[in-house]
Amino acid sequence: MSDTPFLSLIIPAWNEQECLPTTLQTVVDYLAKQEYTAEVIVVDDGSTDSTPKAVRDFTQEHSGDPAVRLIESDHRGKGYAVRIGMLAGEGQYLIFTDADLPTPIYEIGKMVGALEAGRDIAIGTREGIGSQRVNEPFLRHVLGRIFNLLVRTISGLHFHDTQAGFKGFRKDIARDLFRRVQLYGEDAKPIRGGAVTAFDVEVLYLAQQSGYRVEEIPVKWTYGEQSRIRPLADSWRMFWDVIQIRRMASQGLYD
Repeated sequence: MSDTPFLSLIIPAWNEQECLPTTLQTVVDYLAKQEYTAEVIVVDDGSTDSTPKAVRDFTQEHSGDPAVRLIESDHRGKGYAVRIGMLAGEGQYLIFTDADLPTPIYEIGKMVGALEAGRDIAIGTREGIGSQRVNEPFLRHVLGRIFNLLVRTISGLHFHDTQAGFKGFRKDIARDLFRRVQLYGEDAKPIRGGAVTAFDVEVLYLAQQSGYRVEEIPVKWTYGEQSRIRPLADSWRMFWDVIQIRRMASQGLYD
């Protein structure tokens, strides 16, 4: 592989020992067939199971391209883990996706296409023509649409889906945005248990404020039966994050 890969794929992981071996095999099989070079970065978010070992075992068994590497962190949440990966990736383009691949890996093709066409950021969306939701509980969908309405009202963002865990950036744009985040940035504190947050909203708010070109990419997304999301508790945490983003913006902390 060349010293500078074309693509860096970031996978944040917290207690994902069961799904990661299959996910990594799926990912490397797909990327190995592409004409471009790539690297895969798994950022372990302080897992209490054997997630780091699962990644190390895979890297020992996998000797070809793309390269797979592990970065370990203490448990500070997905937003912090994504930030670590985005600042560590060396690819021309950087994409992050969830460890259980709710969005099929082949959707990367759409994202790379948008970035190569001149977009600064491409974000997967589960809304609109061409998108597909599979097996999503009705309550989960309703709460998600209510949350999106609140995001659009409070933050001024115009995106139809800020929370799909599938987003891509040009390298320079990723460096800029993830160095500037406040909610789950460099000073984020260690946490206990799972934490579904609105770190995506802050990144997109900074992107919109900076005038970056963002394209929403319709994708297929499948709800996982093992999802750790707690609809009511997590909705409240995410709403509070959006309020904090609005507060920090009004105080000029993003200027």
